[in-house]
Amino acid sequence: MKNNTTDRTIQHAQWLIPLVAMLLMSVTTFGQHMVGRAPSQVAVGEQFRLTYTVNTDDVNDFRAGNIPEALEVLMGPRTSTQSSFQMINGKTSSSSSVTFTYIVCANKAGNYTIPAARAVAAGKQIHSNVLHIRVSGSASSSQQGRGQRSENHGSAMSNRITGNTLFMKVSANKRRVHEQEPILLTYKVYTLVNLTSLNGKMPDLKSFYTREVPLPQQKSFHVETLNGRPYRTVTWQQYVMFPQTTGRLEIPSLDYEGMVMLENRDVDPFEAFFNGGSGYTEVKKIIKAPGLTITVDPLPARPTNFSGGVGTFSLSASLDKQEVKANDPVTMRIVVSGVGNMKLIKQPAVELPKDFDQYDAKITDKTKLSTNGIEGSMIYDILIVPRHQGNYELKPIEFVYFDTKTGSYKTLRSQPFTLKVAKGSGSSSATFASEELQQVNKDIRFIKTGEVNPRMLGDTFFASTAYWTILVVLLGIFVTLFVAFRQRAIDQANVVKMRGKRANKVAIRRLRTAAKLLKADKQNEFYDEVLRALWGYVGDKLNIPVAELSRENISQRLGDRQVDGETIKLFIGALDECEFARYAPGDAHGNMNKVYEAAIEAITYIEKGREVKS
Repeated sequence: MKNNTTDRTIQHAQWLIPLVAMLLMSVTTFGQHMVGRAPSQVAVGEQFRLTYTVNTDDVNDFRAGNIPEALEVLMGPRTSTQSSFQMINGKTSSSSSVTFTYIVCANKAGNYTIPAARAVAAGKQIHSNVLHIRVSGSASSSQQGRGQRSENHGSAMSNRITGNTLFMKVSANKRRVHEQEPILLTYKVYTLVNLTSLNGKMPDLKSFYTREVPLPQQKSFHVETLNGRPYRTVTWQQYVMFPQTTGRLEIPSLDYEGMVMLENRDVDPFEAFFNGGSGYTEVKKIIKAPGLTITVDPLPARPTNFSGGVGTFSLSASLDKQEVKANDPVTMRIVVSGVGNMKLIKQPAVELPKDFDQYDAKITDKTKLSTNGIEGSMIYDILIVPRHQGNYELKPIEFVYFDTKTGSYKTLRSQPFTLKVAKGSGSSSATFASEELQQVNKDIRFIKTGEVNPRMLGDTFFASTAYWTILVVLLGIFVTLFVAFRQRAIDQANVVKMRGKRANKVAIRRLRTAAKLLKADKQNEFYDEVLRALWGYVGDKLNIPVAELSRENISQRLGDRQVDGETIKLFIGALDECEFARYAPGDAHGNMNKVYEAAIEAITYIEKGREVKS
């Protein structure tokens, strides 16, 4: 009895298992569907989102319905996938979906139908619902309304950024300075919002020599508490400014254009996430940096040898040689180092004995901009040449500057230099004569020595016979050259005539190339070059365009210019000989020689025997 019950249960299970499997497959198939979404009514010119969502991630071969031409697709389809997991009473379930998004613009009023889209989900083909969209209004009114809404929306978003949530502070390390004393100007941003970019620049100020301090392009914010609120702050720009005039100088306020990312409260963040959008909007905000007033005091009475330097400096000087020969160069190096207006200082003056020559200095700039001003060194390499032998004492180099720390002028001096100059090349007598005759800074020179050719008073070259003869000869040469060059210019302007004159030269050059090809036994290249020489010669000589070159035109043009028939026949025969010989049997080299001689004979006969009349 028990065995019969067991057999009966197994039979029922054999029928039940396929039935449950079919039921599950039907439920699964029924559960996979695609939903299309779009606004039912839009205005002309308005952009809207068209989406198709399939409730599984196993989707292939998605095809949207035929979207009407009046609904212009601006972007898409963009695919986004969403997945979710949940646990209820210890049981875990998951779901996923794929969304295909189009951005569409309604260009024309009317009622439009978007047919069902189709796709393959889990191996089965599914279809979406049909969408109906009504487009109303005109393009101008819609754009105006949309622009007004966008403007109002942007204005409302911008109003959410107040002067307490985003602002700039401007500071100067000194508010009262002397003329040419550097000032560090710092622009610092304080923000409670997400600032993504900021653009602004200091205008050109006539009262200041301004240099911007290079800062990292990638800004790094840090937290600073101000009035009890934790602000994200960063130094945005710094300028080193050197005042060029005195008095109360104004640094104007600056307008910076900033871009801020704000959360769009009109958009549902969950809808934005699942539709592949964003819940944030980028808003433009103008930030005004306040201006400053700097008081600039004039420098005290300036010494006569003032270098123009304002700051803190040091000086060093040296010679590359202590002993040289006369007329050998010596380099004096002067180095001015420090911090201040290094770009605006004058070169230190060098006083040399009268027997020395001094050349322009080679200036090497080894300065850099820092928050303290311009710091580094200015190097002056001065070439000096002693002309005579002896022991010379060179005066020390002086550099006078205004020290901003003490508020007074200071003078820096180098050590004096001793230079021993030995006798240079050449005889002692020549050197002595040179020293004797040298008169430096004198208005009366030494009497002229050597032979003198005296002449009669009033005996001048001007208005003499030789003067007038030379003048007439020069005038004749000028007229001759003028006429020749003018005729040449006229000939150059006559393109047809110039082509005719150059025709023979061009043909000869091509025939020389053909002769080289003949020696190299290159048949095809040889015949091509000979044909180019013949056709090119007659085209240039008779001014016939390439498109009109033919045997009939050549015969007619030569006949019109009174060339006899025998010459015409000779030239046409040379063309025929060249074309026929290429494919003629027999001695190939002999045929090439025959063609070459016929071409030379045809051109020579026309040029020298019976020239073509223009």
